[in-house]
Amino acid sequence: MAACILIADDDAVARRLVENMVQKCGYDTVVVESGDAAIAALTAPDAPVIDGVILDLVMPGLDGMGVLAKIRDAGLSVPVIVQTAHGGIDNVISAMRAGAADFVVKPVGVERLQVSLRNALNASALKGELQRIRHSREGRLTFSDIITRAEAMAGVMRAAQKAANSSIPVLIEGESGVGKEMFARAIHGSGERKAKPFVAVNCGAIPDNLVESILFGHEKGAFTGATERHTGKFVEAHGGTLFLDEVSELPLAAQVKLLRALQEGAVEAVGGRKPVKVDVRIISATNRRLLERVKQGHFREDLFYRLHVLPLTIPSLRARREDIPHLLRHFLARFAAEENRSISGISGEAVAQLAQLDWPGNIRQLENAIYRAVVMSEGDQLGLADFPLLTSQPHVATDIPTAPLMIEPIAAPSVVSGSEIPIAPLPLAGALSMLTATGDVRPLEEMENEIIRFAISHYRGQMSEVARRLKIGRSTLYRKLDEAGVPGHGGKSGEETH
Repeated sequence: MAACILIADDDAVARRLVENMVQKCGYDTVVVESGDAAIAALTAPDAPVIDGVILDLVMPGLDGMGVLAKIRDAGLSVPVIVQTAHGGIDNVISAMRAGAADFVVKPVGVERLQVSLRNALNASALKGELQRIRHSREGRLTFSDIITRAEAMAGVMRAAQKAANSSIPVLIEGESGVGKEMFARAIHGSGERKAKPFVAVNCGAIPDNLVESILFGHEKGAFTGATERHTGKFVEAHGGTLFLDEVSELPLAAQVKLLRALQEGAVEAVGGRKPVKVDVRIISATNRRLLERVKQGHFREDLFYRLHVLPLTIPSLRARREDIPHLLRHFLARFAAEENRSISGISGEAVAQLAQLDWPGNIRQLENAIYRAVVMSEGDQLGLADFPLLTSQPHVATDIPTAPLMIEPIAAPSVVSGSEIPIAPLPLAGALSMLTATGDVRPLEEMENEIIRFAISHYRGQMSEVARRLKIGRSTLYRKLDEAGVPGHGGKSGEETH
């Protein structure tokens, strides 16, 4: 899924020109004709996520400056590029002070607009990453900090947001690296306990003989080496949230005491004489199927039902590939800033192939791949050679000229190499060979005719739909069919075939 750009302009011709240029740069577009419509598109609950705005300053009703003011008042962080036919310094200063990221003078060229969009989206991604890190450290992470556009994540996000408003125990399941702790922090940061501590415990990293001491605390002298009193994680999290990561790894002896603590709302330190009342919200996580662990006798059934009140399963990254371009953009912005590298983007070929990988390590693996590429790259743009994963996996084509070009049945954004990661995952149907039997590149006209034939077949002769999906006029479509000598298409009369 490419980044989505909102275009607001009252001039129909200017809107169309800018829309065409933005789509040529590889982005999706949403077009409105007034300032009020722009605000509605940015704030409507069911509206698509907007990554950037191209805003005309002079419009009837709510003008560009008014839109900038409303964006600021609403607390939106979307980058805005203003455009005006009047490039006076006063207009520029006023717009930049009002929060605009950049400005362009009408009529803007595609190269200038592409650079402006790329820079604005890079700056926005870096700002978002810094904010995410700060929120995580301060315990203020919310669901707006989670990077996702995938339909597979919609149900999980809705359930998690509802869970945040209560103290219901939540069990988060998912493969390693999918972001289970981030979800736990977002649930905490969006609920009533957000001002209280968020305490995370990796149950799989604690030695068996220290589990009870770390979770429930110990008194001084309770065992050899206990030279000081320790309060324990339950007491540390009092009033807030205790996150039990990899809870399936707890030894059975500790599971008994954990169950009692959850039932009684109190913990008893090792060597202690009386229990201590605690008020904690429990969020647990595991990369295993906890019910299978119960059946195998490795996890107590009664504790399972205490934790498994509201289960959330986070899909793997390969199940939500449309999130990969957005994750790439954010990770690239962060690591380029941390490593002081001026890397402008990732080539379209690299993004397309990265989106095809299975990523067994999920988001963590993707993040580390970008980190390595930023550190090791010698150019100002990441390409195929910067990702050894692409050359080490035989099912991923690395020789772009000889690889088949996959044709999307639904119109996909055009690719501009080096633009701000506009590529969506490669489609699953339709293939077009780019080479002849002798190894030469096929003529463009020949490939274009084949694409048109494929579209006509796919949309069953509905010529209006074919023209719309190919983003050409119907008259242009019929002209190309006539030139190619394709029979039975309705001729120049433009009649539909049914």
